[in-house]
Amino acid sequence: MPSFSDKLWNGLMAILLAAFVWVIYDSFTERLVEVGDTGPNFSLTTDTGKKVTRDNFGGKILVLNFWASWCQPCVEEIPSLNELQKQLGSSGLVVLGISVDKNKEKYTQFRKRARLVFETALDSEANVSASYGTFKYPETYIMGPDGKVLEKIISNRNWVNDPVFERLKGMLKR
Repeated sequence: MPSFSDKLWNGLMAILLAAFVWVIYDSFTERLVEVGDTGPNFSLTTDTGKKVTRDNFGGKILVLNFWASWCQPCVEEIPSLNELQKQLGSSGLVVLGISVDKNKEKYTQFRKRARLVFETALDSEANVSASYGTFKYPETYIMGPDGKVLEKIISNRNWVNDPVFERLKGMLKR
């Protein structure tokens, strides 16, 4: 018959094994940010030299767009993101494009050609997009002033000729 110390030892080993299995499982589980979640915070310096975080948009609606210059659907939606910023920026909407380009020179050349009017930042290691669980581009999170995800869109859009444009206008009136 096992002694009390043997039972205690076996119990501790079972707890440690369960904790180890949980840590391994959790490390392989993708973290996907969904509607209703608070988006992970981040800190980047934009191409204009401004430091941005999820929390420093001061009561504005944030359209957080993950993209890359090598992604054709991303390239196709950039003119409408420019137009979205032009039309709704003065009403309290901010478009922030975070590029996962690895080649900074190609990224910079693309930005100049595209004449982006919204804030952009380079995240060449894709740390911010990974924290959101983003691996398909473009992927966009519409976030409220409190940092909560109001909508998640995985695909390119014509942002000003889409039902989401009217929803954004409605959000800005609140």
